[in-house]
Amino acid sequence: METDLETLVEVRHLKTHFPILKGLFRRPAGAVRAVDDVNLSIRREQWMGLVGESGCGKTTLGKTMLRLLRPTSGHIYLGAPSDVIAEIELLERSPDGHSKLKDLRREHDLATFSGGRIKGIRRRMQLVHQDPYTSLNPRMKIRDVVAEPLTVHGIMRGKQASDRVASLLKMVGLSEQHLARYPHQFSGGQRQRIAIARALATNPEFIVFDEPTSALDVSVQAQILDLLKHLKAEEHLTYLYITHNLTVAETVCDSIAVMYLGKVVELGTAMEVFRSPRHPYTQALVLSTPIPDPKTKRARIVLPGEVPSPANPPPGCRFHPRCSRATEECRTTGPPLEAGEGSRLVACWHPLA
Repeated sequence: METDLETLVEVRHLKTHFPILKGLFRRPAGAVRAVDDVNLSIRREQWMGLVGESGCGKTTLGKTMLRLLRPTSGHIYLGAPSDVIAEIELLERSPDGHSKLKDLRREHDLATFSGGRIKGIRRRMQLVHQDPYTSLNPRMKIRDVVAEPLTVHGIMRGKQASDRVASLLKMVGLSEQHLARYPHQFSGGQRQRIAIARALATNPEFIVFDEPTSALDVSVQAQILDLLKHLKAEEHLTYLYITHNLTVAETVCDSIAVMYLGKVVELGTAMEVFRSPRHPYTQALVLSTPIPDPKTKRARIVLPGEVPSPANPPPGCRFHPRCSRATEECRTTGPPLEAGEGSRLVACWHPLA
């Protein structure tokens, strides 16, 4: 089998819908389409930023990729051979071969995993939550917080685990004197360092960061971002960095995926996306980012109306009710994420020049 050494994580036609239950018998009356037909590939040792307004589905996408949420449909691959992924797509279009398709998906597609198989794959994927105040158990000492993944996955115990925990704390800028303390005895930045140490305990390949610096002071944010850069280089890690802070994303990320109402509308390198946005929504986001120079004035685009409900998204392009460039084609047919050059992808029938 041929393994694609470049791609580590890949999702194909991923959907995560949450049912809306109504009535005495709680029968389904619709669904919130938090993630709706997303295709995304993340290369090994890449730092991908996922940006968009609150409620666009960023966190749901990240948690679904880690299988903390069960997808409604679609595929999730972690280091799967490229020829196997191609064969699965071919079998899905074929009326025959359902048995082989089922076997291949059961072996390689995280969307089909359950029970012990999910527990096994989570050694390779970790999550760092947004709020360090609530992501750590207040009743556990730091030595136990960081050692918990080692114990749960049966990786190591006793003296070996204690040495590993001390080493992890050193990696994130803490010391052995912190081992016997409780989370409430640390500052917000220190708590986030502890959460990062816990995520590194199982030697993961892929880490999802869900707004990891938004609850921290600006100076502490810079320290945490520097730490992430250092760890990525030293441990050869791959990141998905969820944020609404476009300035941070532009500074640290290699590539950027822009989400709007459950869909990825633009994908490219950080320089491409921020210097020449092609989707009208991306342009509005970029122009809303403040410039740290009071003498410089930047034009702004005020989007009309409100973000539509993910329970009742508009037909065609999801952005067309707020887009000044919308045509009849935009109102009837949703554009695919492909109108672009090279690795630059845009889901827009009439992208900006």
